[in-house]
Amino acid sequence: MQETVFVYTTWPSPGEAEAAGRALVEARLCACVNILPGMISIYNWQGQIERAEEAVMILKTRRGQVQPLMAAVKAAHPYDTPAIVELPAGSADPGFAAWIARETGG
Repeated sequence: MQETVFVYTTWPSPGEAEAAGRALVEARLCACVNILPGMISIYNWQGQIERAEEAVMILKTRRGQVQPLMAAVKAAHPYDTPAIVELPAGSADPGFAAWIARETGG
């Protein structure tokens, strides 16, 4: 069975994150999406310090789906340079890992 991984990204609003997340789950690129609204980001962009309210999205998938999932997130994302980061999950409950594998076609 392939290793369980998370993919972290942020979106400009919970609604946009939800629409993208639903499409990614429907495409079976990930088994589940967690959306955490209300994050405040402070960052340097094009020489200016910016502040934005965003929603965090954590996608649960398996190693073999990471690259197609990241490509799909980037294609759907409104940002020029979205944060899309793979986070290894380490050990996972076998039942949870099996569920992710089943839901992502593994």
